[in-house]
Amino acid sequence: MDIKSEQSLEQTILEVAERLFLEKGFALTSTTEIAKEVGCNQALVHYYFRTKDNLFNVIFEQKFKLFFQGIFGIKNMGDLKFHDKLKHIIETHFDMLRQNPKMPSLIINELSRRPEQIIILREKLRSLPEQVLSELNKELQQEIELGNIRKISLIDIIITMLSLNIALFVMMPIAEKMLQLNEAQKEIMINHRKMENVEFILKSLRP
Repeated sequence: MDIKSEQSLEQTILEVAERLFLEKGFALTSTTEIAKEVGCNQALVHYYFRTKDNLFNVIFEQKFKLFFQGIFGIKNMGDLKFHDKLKHIIETHFDMLRQNPKMPSLIINELSRRPEQIIILREKLRSLPEQVLSELNKELQQEIELGNIRKISLIDIIITMLSLNIALFVMMPIAEKMLQLNEAQKEIMINHRKMENVEFILKSLRP
């Protein structure tokens, strides 16, 4: 097998494993099932990733980084005002969840299963969030001093954003069945909630 084929197979294993972990969770997904879906033998899965835990950790770290990409990406927002940056962060995070609606459950279940995982992730990602959050917090404090925003901590804003955005996608499967929503109605609801979440958070910052 050449290097290109090896990379392709490794990526395929990651993609299949990610889908199964998101659909079934860690405990109910086996390397045997992953190998079967990929179309290779189980030994190859172990060759690339050694254990199911290692395979899951690679995917989990990728998803965890993606989960916060809206916040981490503020360095690319140039000279946008604080409110515009915050609007962009909320919308980017919402859109990421829209594309990965099962991700919050995966993260919550994994951190419940292995709470020590958050310490490992913090060490691996330390430099990025600390630098970005420090810059964002500095801008927030400037806005508070200017009287443009009420006194509030950055962590409170982030928790509110996470709570509002995540809640919709956790509740959506229930809402779909209870309200008998078709795809068009579902899209209308999601788009409406996106705008409402942005408006609610920005209004909550008014002095």
